[in-house]
Order: sequence, then structure tokens, then C-alpha cells
Amino acid sequence: MKVCLPCANRFDALDWVCPRCAQVPAKQDDTLLFAPSLSRNNNGFKGEYFGKLANLETNHFWFRNRNRLLIWTLRTYFPGSKNFLEIGCGTGFVLSGIRKAFPDLEIAGSELFVDGLKFARERLPGVPLYQMNALRIPFEAEFDVVGAFDVLEHIDEDEAVLGQMHQALRPGGGLMITVPQHPALWSETDVRACHKRRYTRKELIQKVKAAGFETVRVTSFVSLLLPLMWASRRRQSSEFQLKPLLNGFLETALRIEAWFIRFGINLPCGGSLLLIGRKSEGQTSK
Repeated sequence: MKVCLPCANRFDALDWVCPRCAQVPAKQDDTLLFAPSLSRNNNGFKGEYFGKLANLETNHFWFRNRNRLLIWTLRTYFPGSKNFLEIGCGTGFVLSGIRKAFPDLEIAGSELFVDGLKFARERLPGVPLYQMNALRIPFEAEFDVVGAFDVLEHIDEDEAVLGQMHQALRPGGGLMITVPQHPALWSETDVRACHKRRYTRKELIQKVKAAGFETVRVTSFVSLLLPLMWASRRRQSSEFQLKPLLNGFLETALRIEAWFIRFGINLPCGGSLLLIGRKSEGQTSK
């Protein structure tokens, strides 16, 4: 179901013309713009980073490992899903991996920054992409699964975003979230990335519960590399400019770690957290 943001009307239609107020979102390059004024005027991220990310993600061990973990999660916990929405899709790297793994799954992406959507459009021809503010998602009970991957830490009102994700999900729908973990790891790297916080496990679970979700599973990842991560942050060295041999070694370590997660072991600590949740059957939006 679509939500008209100007008048809050809920409606089912093929197009976005609101039957109550006749408003229709602006459009640019086949992308609907729900919050164009915020696309270049906020402190949650820097638009110039998207080009760097697009060049980095394909070969970098961290992004590749996270994609494999998310694809496994979607296949294992939500196998019957028909559609999927990613909040904060950035350059489209995650969605492109999901599309390849699940060719029959209807996918869609949203991103506050038009700069990011330019790269996502190249990676995801024909996929619905929306420029939107995660604090005002124009869908209700629309998707089987909604995900936000390293997005919540960029937003002051993270609990409100979780509430909007709850609204966008159908009853029984699934939630997938990744966030950076351990406030003690806070460093200049987080400042440059425009992070607002690093999470504790307890904090994330509490916020997800307050938004109306049941927690299905929580595990850390990037656990085997935690000592190296801690050391690099103390030295303020780059975690992205890696030589191929080191990058390959780190990717192998995370592949080994992934087997523990797949065997049902919830890792107690690590650079990141994965939370899997669910909206209760028959539950309406909060």
C-alpha cells in the first residue's frame, strides 16, 4: 500500500497520484523523489563518498563478506519472500548481490542521496529506486522483508526509522539490520564516516523491540578480526586501502567465521552486529 506523504492517505494504485489530494512525487531519471530538499542538505553522509564506495566495494573483503552473510540470511530465514526493500541502498552493491542470488525476488531500493542512486541505477537497471527520507517511508504493509545495512548509525532518530520499517512490512514480515558494534571502538574513522553512534547488542535489541519487532537472532560478525580492527583504530590507519594479499587473507578469515554463524553459533563480539527480526502475524503498524 502506498502512503501519500503530504496528506497521509493510504491507497492502492499502479501510479503515485494520490486519489485524495492529487499530489504526485517529483521524478528525476526514472527515480521518484520523496525528499529532494534533503538529498544534498544533511549531515548523515557525504555525497562525494559514493564514487569511492562504488570503486571499492566489489573487491574489498568487508563488503564482499557482508553480502554473502546477507544473502545467506535472506535464504535461511525468509525463504518464501516475494519482495524486498533496502533502506539506504547507497550504490546498489547489496541489492545487486541479492538480485543475482534471487532472480525471482522483486527488489526495490531507497536512498536519501541522489548521488548514490546514480551508481545504483547503473548496477540495477529496471529496479524501482526511490529517493526518500527513511524517517518518512511512503509504504505501509507492502514488503515481505525490509533491510538496512550500516544505515541506522548515520541517523539521529534511529528508533523512528525502525518504526517506519515496521510500517512498511506486511504482518509476519522480516527485518534485517547490520550496524557497527562496540562504542569502545569509536575512532576518527567513525567521525569521517558520519556515524552518530556504535551500538551495543543490548541497545539494538531494545530499540528493535520498542519499534514492535520480535528478535529472531542476533550475532556479531567481523569477530576474528576484532583485535586487528582495534589496533588499526588506535593507530588511525586506513581500513580500506589494503594490498591484495592482505585483503585476500582477511576475506579468508571472515569466510571461516561465517561457518560458525551458519552452524547456529551467535558470536559474542565483533566489529559489526547482524540482527534478524520479524513483525508479528496480524500486527498492524505502530
